[in-house]
Amino acid sequence: MKFISPKIDYAFKKIFGSDQSEDILISFLNAIVYNGESVISSLTIVNPYNPGQVETLKDSYLDIRAILNSGEIVLIEMQVARVAAFHKRVTYNLCKAYANQLASGDYYLEITPVIAVTITDFILFKESHKCIHHFVFKDKESSSEYPEHELQLIFLELPRFVKKLPELQTLAEKWIYFMTQAQDLEEIPESLAEVTAIEKALTIANQANLTPAEAEEVSRRAMQLRDEIGRIKYATEEAREEALEEGRQAGRQAGRQEGRQEGRQEGRQEGRITEARALVLRLLNKRFPDKTAELNSLVEGLSLSALEELSDAMFELNNWDDLLTLLADIDQ
Repeated sequence: MKFISPKIDYAFKKIFGSDQSEDILISFLNAIVYNGESVISSLTIVNPYNPGQVETLKDSYLDIRAILNSGEIVLIEMQVARVAAFHKRVTYNLCKAYANQLASGDYYLEITPVIAVTITDFILFKESHKCIHHFVFKDKESSSEYPEHELQLIFLELPRFVKKLPELQTLAEKWIYFMTQAQDLEEIPESLAEVTAIEKALTIANQANLTPAEAEEVSRRAMQLRDEIGRIKYATEEAREEALEEGRQAGRQAGRQEGRQEGRQEGRQEGRITEARALVLRLLNKRFPDKTAELNSLVEGLSLSALEELSDAMFELNNWDDLLTLLADIDQ
């Protein structure tokens, strides 16, 4: 057997968001949102995927929307690459789905809670080592939770998961393993087949069950994803190496010009700033080749911490306005 990766947009929507996916999505959400407890018994997938709409799918991320038997709305998003203002976008979509439930003349009692489940193929919370992060409103001092869970944010970071097949115990672990390893499997493992919904998901992901058109589309989208990730990785590594060397040279030169200890410290600091500035400018010039003069002006004078923050967020930028917004946030 050969399986398609659930992280490819076409496959993700086909597995979790099509007409036959209700039991699959129920099991997945019970695992990720409710720690494996059977809280969700039924749901309705809104605007389910069908193959005729494949060209309308977004390359970087896509949404599945479901309404639970309790009336709660769940937004499921698979994000394979960083984009600008990612946290703001997730929060905006959550609040928009909550607010749009009311029309003029409706009552607040008619509003139902909204849960946003975001799956990322990159590290989002660098200070934590957990795979799943579950956020609700809490009191800032006592950490007591707000009595009504009207808005919930749940993030699943796939790169955090390192367990092997024999180590899987919980339903959540089995689903995360499916998300990260399905494309490398040659058969359906017994421990995964024990979960009917995962076995069904793997059956849908089996390339043998795809039509020739579906198989071609999956291959095309997988190639696009690999090319983009490779391009970003190569550009980043190349620019970092060049900038590091320039920074080392600048640091040595600054240190030689001042023999005192204070001068050497200032030289090392200046070298680090020069190194960081060179890196940021190289990366930005690759993104915005027609904006060289503006970029020099924008980056000049930024502190080392600001340059490092800008470097970390570099590939979240989609356009020039994203860069200006990011710089404004950094200045604040």
